Amino acid sequence: MKVSFLGFALLLATAGAATAETARPAPAARSAQDLRAFIAALRPDALARGVSPATFAAAFAGITTADPTILARTRGQGEFARPVWDYLVGAVSTGRIARGQAQAARLSPTLAAIEARFGVPRWVVLAFWGVESDFGASAGTVPTVRALATLAQAGFRGTLFREELLAALTILERGDITPGAMKGSWAGAMGQVQFLPSSFLAHAVDFDGDGHRDIWNSQADALASIANYLKSLGWNPAVSWGYAVTLPPTFDLTAYRADLSDFAGRGVRRTDGKPLPASGNANLFLPGGLGGPAFLITDNFEVMRAYNTSDSYALAVGHLADRLAGGPPLAAPWPAGARLDKAGLQALQTGLSARNLYTGDADGRAGPKLREAVRRYQIEQGLPADGYATPTLLDHLRGRP
Repeated sequence: MKVSFLGFALLLATAGAATAETARPAPAARSAQDLRAFIAALRPDALARGVSPATFAAAFAGITTADPTILARTRGQGEFARPVWDYLVGAVSTGRIARGQAQAARLSPTLAAIEARFGVPRWVVLAFWGVESDFGASAGTVPTVRALATLAQAGFRGTLFREELLAALTILERGDITPGAMKGSWAGAMGQVQFLPSSFLAHAVDFDGDGHRDIWNSQADALASIANYLKSLGWNPAVSWGYAVTLPPTFDLTAYRADLSDFAGRGVRRTDGKPLPASGNANLFLPGGLGGPAFLITDNFEVMRAYNTSDSYALAVGHLADRLAGGPPLAAPWPAGARLDKAGLQALQTGLSARNLYTGDADGRAGPKLREAVRRYQIEQGLPADGYATPTLLDHLRGRP
């Protein structure tokens, strides 16, 4: 991923290199001066949003330098080229399923009340909680204000983290959490649900009624906040996120978007033996291509992707929800052959774009846009339209035998 803080990162990397002859402060000192200047410039905007001088001072007490470990994390961010089956191994482990089912039994009354109020199944709420923080056990230990100040001062992702920092100060002003307890990930995602501050302000819920929206320490607030967020995004309680299915041998892959009743009429069956719902929009999703696990994903899958835009993430949450509810593991094998790396995915995106089949940046990420473009190309070329990007497909696009 390209970043916009390269100059600042270089200052950190060369700390201590200045000499007395230059009459300049050392790079580390310059970075401290830059951060202090950034904080001072932020103060008027924070006060204009209702943050008191006392809250502002308390939030930045002891923060004198940027956190170089956070800047290093931005340089080393992984791309979305990790195969989905590798992601699922860790996200939907037998240990996590056991821990989640134990939490489901322990928190059953709370989960029932959340389900009744927000219309999101308890298993989905639990699955998000499990993937985000391992049911609260790994909520993050990085001080949020320092993390956001580091990213904002560096200009990472433009003004995004400056706005998130102002939102974090607003949370502190409202008294939901103290500066010392406001912790989370290196990128400013907070608490057991890993909300950014703006998402907290919009969607966090005081479900235990103590007067504070506490996604750090209150399991009830954390779970209800997940459900409220999904409801606000349009979660449809009439259908699941998706259904693991088997396809008949003669299934027409070109008709991959239809009503659930249409799929059922064409011989698609759920792997757990239950009937498909009588109605609902669905898309056929073959994340490992033909022969691998197959899913009919609903509009709720896109709701889940709003939490994290990775297909692997949404599939992991959905499958974990099914396993927590007692559903079976995936039976079909994942592919064992070669796969496209980031450079290969970028080449595929570029080639499909030249054919007016793909729009957007060649970012090397596999997702819905690339999947749709691949299917359009496969249909155009008379290939099995599974939407799966492979080295063989890239060779075909390049005209290689």
